[in-house]
Formats: sequence, C-alpha cells, structure tokens
Amino acid sequence: MAKQKRDAVVTKAKILRESRTLFSKQGYDATTVDDIAKESRVNKALIYYYFKNKAGLYSEVMSGLFDAIYKEVTQAGENSKTIVEELEIFVKSYANYAYKNPYFPALLLRELSDSGAHLSEIMFASMRRLFLLLSDILERGKEEKVFRESIPMVVHFMIIGSINLMVTTEPLRKKALLLDGKIKTCSECSVDEVSTYVYETVKKSLLVV
Repeated sequence: MAKQKRDAVVTKAKILRESRTLFSKQGYDATTVDDIAKESRVNKALIYYYFKNKAGLYSEVMSGLFDAIYKEVTQAGENSKTIVEELEIFVKSYANYAYKNPYFPALLLRELSDSGAHLSEIMFASMRRLFLLLSDILERGKEEKVFRESIPMVVHFMIIGSINLMVTTEPLRKKALLLDGKIKTCSECSVDEVSTYVYETVKKSLLVV
C-alpha cells in the first residue's frame, strides 16, 4: 500500500513537471494530453485519473507555481525590519524564483496574452494572493508616510512584467548582441543586477521626498 502511494506521488510529480515544460513552450491550446503522456512516459488514462482533464492539470500546474512563489516571498519577508526592506524582498524573491524556474514567466505571459482564457477560479485565487501581498506593502508604506499614493496594479506590473520579460527574452537578447555588438541588451546581466535595478526604480517612484 505504501509503495503504491509512493509510486502515485512520483508519477503525478512527473506529469506535472513535463506538462509545465510543454505548456510553457507550446501554450495551453497547442499542448495535448497525448503530448503530455508521451513526454511523461505514462498511460494517458493516468492523467485523466489524477487530474480529470487537461484543464484540471493546467490549473494544478499554475496554482502550484503561484503557491510556491507566494510561500517563498512571504517566508523571505518575515525577517524584514522596514517597509522599504519588505518591498526589496518582494522584488528580489520574485526575481530569484523566476530565474530559477524560467517556465513560470513563460507560462504567465502566455496566459496573460490570452486574456486569462484558461484562468480557473483556483488559479485566479493563487494569482490574487501575490498581488494582495504587494498591495498590502504599498498601503502600509503609505500609512507610515514612507510611500506616496500609488496604483498597486501598475506597480505590480512594473515589477512582475519587467522581470518576466527579462527572463523570457534572454535568448533573444543574446542573439541580438551577436548580430549587433553595439546594442546594450543586458544579455549578461545577473538576476541580482536585474532585480536591484527594478527595485531601485520602483522605490524611487514610491518614496516620499
């Protein structure tokens, strides 16, 4: 019985891992259950058994990623001493996760480009938690008279959008540098350089002078 449970956990994790890669490369519509079964090396029936359908699998993939990044950001923020430091941790924790898991920004940008066509209530709830986390930082910063009035959604996209694009366009930026060495593409920029630049830019726009 215990072995069966372990096998089920391993099989499910394998399906999730391979489907993440396929969804990020091909998109939701272009990825079939047959594709996922082939890459996972499992019987297609197991995918339906564990996830009911492709939509259920996609929802679990995306929710799992958002839950993981939310956990990473909140745990890192527990040691912050000021509201400014909380903002820095939010930006840098997100950037570190995105760079370590490049399929995540790719999946998110694909979903946004489709206007959330495949966004389930569970996925929306997971996305919303991350946004509310930043909104809370901005609101408390305003109450402490450290941050000025801002539009949280715009600030959110300034951070998340910039980092996601830096991750997903890295191959393109490296190619552009080869074609024209005079173009400054930041192709060799580290995650620390990118996250620090984004943080400093956002902080400057928020701080009360």
